[in-house]
Amino acid sequence: MTVIAWFVALIMAAAQGTTNTPQRFDYLVRADFFAGFAGDEARFKRAMEICEQTLAENPKHAEALVWHGSGLLMQSGAAFLKSDIATGRALFDRGLKEMNDAVELAPDNVAVLIPRAATLFEATKNMPVDVARPLLQSAVSHYKHVLEIQAPIFSTLGDHPKGELLFGLAEGSARLGDLEKARNYFERLTKDAPTSGQVPKARQWIETGTLPASKGPSCVGCHK
Repeated sequence: MTVIAWFVALIMAAAQGTTNTPQRFDYLVRADFFAGFAGDEARFKRAMEICEQTLAENPKHAEALVWHGSGLLMQSGAAFLKSDIATGRALFDRGLKEMNDAVELAPDNVAVLIPRAATLFEATKNMPVDVARPLLQSAVSHYKHVLEIQAPIFSTLGDHPKGELLFGLAEGSARLGDLEKARNYFERLTKDAPTSGQVPKARQWIETGTLPASKGPSCVGCHK
């Protein structure tokens, strides 16, 4: 599974552990955001506008805030790639603040925790270590909290959502240098989610201490 596909799957998998409410906000924007993350500028713009309209009506709408913040971080990355450092920093700082504010508003909402964690998980791969580490630690702490929240229903979830969450915890722990914890999560993944698409990568890490390289974005919206 590629970076974009993993990001998509983890967020959508986490949604399986949330209460089914009428017109969940992520249903309104996630497909467009995922298309935007893969390069569709028109759909990305539409998703951002939905967030902005929602926030204009309710500035404390945590899910709209975390998704909008994630979008700003994506825009910051594009600015950095163009060597527009000032714009990139401003967008990054604003996006991070919005995601932080969202978690402060709804600290136990899986639909807020996972988008922030997944965004930072990927963004930190291209950052200097001293900048990336505290953000990655924060992302992994969100994954842990989601695992705690979903503990009462975890055994009833499908192998896909279980595998995605455990894989995030395992890879995050490995990136932070806690190899024993990473191994425990990878081993748990193979036992608790044996049909997950992440099992082959988990077994490779257990055997070699490495994961296969991503091949680029694809499979957007592959899990419903």
